[in-house]
Amino acid sequence: MMTFSVPSMSCGKCTAKIETAVQEMDPTALLHFDLQARTVEVDSADGAEEVLGAIGKAGFDAQAA
Repeated sequence: MMTFSVPSMSCGKCTAKIETAVQEMDPTALLHFDLQARTVEVDSADGAEEVLGAIGKAGFDAQAA
């Protein structure tokens, strides 16, 4: 499980975009969002760099938390 900080994530629409982008890369990825903390936990077979790339593709800056 990897945790990422996504400071600009603030609503359900944001989480949906991130989830779609990550699951396009890895359809089996599981995501858990904490909007208050602005973090996302990702369980994926892909590595952190790939997940960060997918989050970036969705239009969000992120970093490992």
